[in-house]
Amino acid sequence: MRKVRHYLEVGDLAAGEFASVVNNALRWKRNGYPRSKPLAGKLVALVFQKPSTRTRVSFQAAISKLGGNSFYLGWNELQLGRGESVDDTGKVLGRYVDAIVARVFGHQDLVALSNNGRASVVNALSDRHHPCQALADVMTIFEFSKNPAKAKIVYVGDGNNVCVSLMQACAMLGLKITVASPKGYGPPESEVRKALSMAEESGGEVTLTEDPKEAVKEADFVYTDVFVSMGMEEERAKRLSVFLPEFQVNAGLMALAKPSAKFMHCMPMHLNEEVTPDVAYGPQSVIYDQAENRMHTEASLLAHLLAGRKA
Repeated sequence: MRKVRHYLEVGDLAAGEFASVVNNALRWKRNGYPRSKPLAGKLVALVFQKPSTRTRVSFQAAISKLGGNSFYLGWNELQLGRGESVDDTGKVLGRYVDAIVARVFGHQDLVALSNNGRASVVNALSDRHHPCQALADVMTIFEFSKNPAKAKIVYVGDGNNVCVSLMQACAMLGLKITVASPKGYGPPESEVRKALSMAEESGGEVTLTEDPKEAVKEADFVYTDVFVSMGMEEERAKRLSVFLPEFQVNAGLMALAKPSAKFMHCMPMHLNEEVTPDVAYGPQSVIYDQAENRMHTEASLLAHLLAGRKA
């Protein structure tokens, strides 16, 4: 019987597997999806505690393109909304479906879902990790860089779940990433230690700084995300006072990067906060390619997890 595999954080795939999933997605984007329909007969539940545009649609499109079926379950549509445990929900869903794609507030809920013993669980976002976004981010870097191993990747802003997963993906693959965050707002130390360990093994580089201008100098990719994530609205005023204006990606900051540098953002954006419209929609922006790549990498990931394919 096939061993049930989960993807809760970047490190749940080996470096070779991660790269293979990304390269497979690149191939499908260029050449079209396989006629063999590797997810034919597979059923995927999309369990969302938090609303979404890209995550929901990209997964449903990816599953459909590979011949599988999916259905959406809002948190309050389940007995979870009436107090049933996440553990029981996972064990029941595991009897019905092949995979559970879950978008949750607390990472511990994903861990509980993954205890179901039968269905693969994929992290579509939690407070600690956003590993599916990291797959799309790396695909975008591969797509727009002739030599990703030599590219300078810079993340400017909050050391949140997106930052953590990108940092660890780059570290695992031997890439060079710099994270520039205000003091006290960098990625968690435990996650930085994981990234540094990955980089030591792969030959990658992880640099942390509080100076966004120095970080962005000669960058090939400049990435940012919202300063105020969902669920942090009460901290909004404080956070904006900390991040603005120094950590905003605007024309002045982008001018310090290479002229060929690409701007990245996982979206949705808060314009005139973490990024200005001239950068977000300017000629250096690849945000829509990055958003499209969510679908391709999620398809490749599910094929890898469920169909036993070497993605």
